[in-house]
Amino acid sequence: MCWEHIFGLQLDAITGRELFYHKKLTWRASRQERKTCSMKGKSESECRNFIKVLLPRSDSLLFICGTNAYNPTCRLYLEDSLEQTGKNVSGMAKCPYDSRQSNVALFADDKLYTATVTDFLALDAVVYRSLSEPALRSLKHDSRWLKEPHFVRALEYGEHVYFFLREIAVEFTALGKVVVSRVARVCKNDAGGSQRVLERHWTSFVKARLNCSVPGESHFYFNELQAVTDVMSIAGRDIVLGIFTTPANSIPGSAVCAFDMATVQAAFLGRFKEQRVGDAGWAMVPEERLPDPRPGSCARSGPAMSYSSSQLFPDDNLLFLKSHPLLDGSVPSLGEQPCFTRTIVRSRLSHLAVDPAAGPYGNHTVMFLASDTGLVLKVLLWPPVSAGMADPMAVASSPFLPSLLLEQIDVYDAHRCGEPDEHQVLGLELDTEGHTLYVAFRTCVLHLPLSRCHLYTCRRACLSARDPYCGWRGRVCIRLPHRAQGYEQELESKELSRMTRCPEVVSKPAPPVLPALVAGSLRPTSLSIRPRQAVLGLNRSRIPLEPLHVLRHPGPYSSSHAHSHAIHFMHPVYRWSIALKSISLKSIDRIPSS
Repeated sequence: MCWEHIFGLQLDAITGRELFYHKKLTWRASRQERKTCSMKGKSESECRNFIKVLLPRSDSLLFICGTNAYNPTCRLYLEDSLEQTGKNVSGMAKCPYDSRQSNVALFADDKLYTATVTDFLALDAVVYRSLSEPALRSLKHDSRWLKEPHFVRALEYGEHVYFFLREIAVEFTALGKVVVSRVARVCKNDAGGSQRVLERHWTSFVKARLNCSVPGESHFYFNELQAVTDVMSIAGRDIVLGIFTTPANSIPGSAVCAFDMATVQAAFLGRFKEQRVGDAGWAMVPEERLPDPRPGSCARSGPAMSYSSSQLFPDDNLLFLKSHPLLDGSVPSLGEQPCFTRTIVRSRLSHLAVDPAAGPYGNHTVMFLASDTGLVLKVLLWPPVSAGMADPMAVASSPFLPSLLLEQIDVYDAHRCGEPDEHQVLGLELDTEGHTLYVAFRTCVLHLPLSRCHLYTCRRACLSARDPYCGWRGRVCIRLPHRAQGYEQELESKELSRMTRCPEVVSKPAPPVLPALVAGSLRPTSLSIRPRQAVLGLNRSRIPLEPLHVLRHPGPYSSSHAHSHAIHFMHPVYRWSIALKSISLKSIDRIPSS
């Protein structure tokens, strides 16, 4: 029989490689819910409870939603005991019915912002705010607002919540089903429209296209957004990085583009786009046709400063936004080109984790990129900010230069993970404090150190690796501690030609032998990490009755995040759900330390 569970683990008490849970909570769909689900034509494997939302609600509470046999339901749990507190609440518009549907969720100002589908047939896509009054949603069944979207990330920035997604472009319907990437935003103080127009709907929902392309006479576009980081400070700018790919039926290609949040905000002050008559082409709306205040503005701010609430906006303002949510211009990437591209390979990139403060002085940016074939790429992002630079904005004013691929590791371990062909990475999370990286697959979670400096056995090999985490000190290559002194490091390789060659041929570093977190048919879906602990959402088909001695410690890996207390490994297609809690950020390093 297949069960849904939440397990609690305390890694501080671990003395070996085995993990044993100390708390266990079962949350399965009831027999009646499974029966009702089956009567609707769903298979037994679909009529289970898939965990799709896992967020910290407060310092002591976890907010968890599951599909619950096509009856989405949300619960609050005490973080320390994994005991439910309060009653079940409806998961409609918070969690999809079908585990294969995309969704994002975020708490901002104690309100829940979600984007998913609201119905059994997955026809009604929605951007929704709940757990507050008034509850607001996007316009129903209006393709100008949303058209078959795939939601990638939600994040809070300033007075807005931003939603990153890809969807079918209504402006390109003459070309067929063209998928483009978008960023949409809503005001956090949006109170909905008047009783006449947009009541209980967003009055600030506006979206723009994200442009990640290679410039030229005819741009080459990477149209399909796969992953987005939180906002991070790089070279004095607030930046998000995203992975974009070509369509599945196109030439394989992936790119990483950076977007300055100041540029994103400026794009939302641009012209609007409209389809004037029937199937006619789309055109820019003249500025003189815009009502006052500017559509999409937040009450008590900017052009709408004189309005105390969006419910007081004039009808012509609300009517315009109702029919014109799309902006004409796109958001250009920083430097108007990708900062990293990967083509001429059959795999596509799918996940990224970024350390914006790599190196002993925190002045370099390193990206970890995962592919659908189990590869992890380690990339140095240029330009760095020089240590002690008097004017960081001097560097910030320049675009990113081509990035440097430092390392490529085939992470997947078929022996430990138990499946020879499950190479697709489902989650990637970074713990800079623990100097480790989590990589989630369908049947296991692996982790590896951010650097392997000890593998470089001579000065030239150490410096030519150009790894900001590594430096040459004395006669060894070491991982540099914070504010390290008395070391050599040459990331730009200007002096390498003058160095003597290594006395021995230094072989290419072999991939680390990684221990895995495995339990029967364990399938990661979500991971929420707080200081010194974590909650891992998993799917599995067998629950051993004995202690989970088959759960193996992943070795030198843990995770945290610079901008969010919650980290998620989520995947939409698995059958049953498990969550692991209280995973310590410390772990046993089975790889020799440098």
